[in-house]
Amino acid sequence: MSTSIPWEVLDLIATNLDPKTLATASSVSKSWRHVMSSDHLWEHVTTSHFPSLTPLRSTTVPSLPYHRLYNLGFTSTKRRQPPPSKPRIPLQNLLFIITLTTSNSPPVTVIKPGTAISRDANALFLFDIDVRDHEKWLNFELLDDTKVTWHVVLRGFEGVFTMMDCKGKGSFISGSDGWFSAELPAARWCCGGSSGMVAEMRLTMREEVEGGRRKMVVGSVCVGVLSIVSWRYVGVDDGLRYLQHFLEPHDV
Repeated sequence: MSTSIPWEVLDLIATNLDPKTLATASSVSKSWRHVMSSDHLWEHVTTSHFPSLTPLRSTTVPSLPYHRLYNLGFTSTKRRQPPPSKPRIPLQNLLFIITLTTSNSPPVTVIKPGTAISRDANALFLFDIDVRDHEKWLNFELLDDTKVTWHVVLRGFEGVFTMMDCKGKGSFISGSDGWFSAELPAARWCCGGSSGMVAEMRLTMREEVEGGRRKMVVGSVCVGVLSIVSWRYVGVDDGLRYLQHFLEPHDV
């Protein structure tokens, strides 16, 4: 007794299969390939996914099978959108160095390794740094001429990148907090232009009373990288991939 499946049954099954399963099924045997590669199965799939390619059949190569046309579009899409590689630099290999200066105060600096900073719960490149335990920061008062710098250093001082260097007009005050932002340059493998990202720093203030006088001092610092395309903070991996172009000395 023959155990082969009638082509009519195969064709009926094939109409309910997705493109990946159709392609896999076509390699089972010659008869399956004949059925699973039929134009009437692939025409709708191809015109739905790659409508800009379908005119090739009518204007250029009328004999081109739809499954071949679909494969051309699928291959092109995969080449244009390769999965991002994992960053070569882990967060724990970085040092964050943040310095604040005003005209009437000496500079105050906090240095935090990547292993000691609080990460955003959603794995965004957004980090909170508590400075309440740093004595010098307790006496620092935010003024209009405050200058802020944020450096990222690769462990072993193999590379340093300045994320931000702002003074005065580079900041604005909203409520009691200070905000600073700086557009980031394009990675060096790009031909000029913008990276599409902005480094941001928020100085969260708290009130202190000293000698009967109330003043606002810095309680914590929040730094992050924002995409100006989506206006969302980028993920940790995206931020690290960006930084590695500047921090790795032999990266090309």
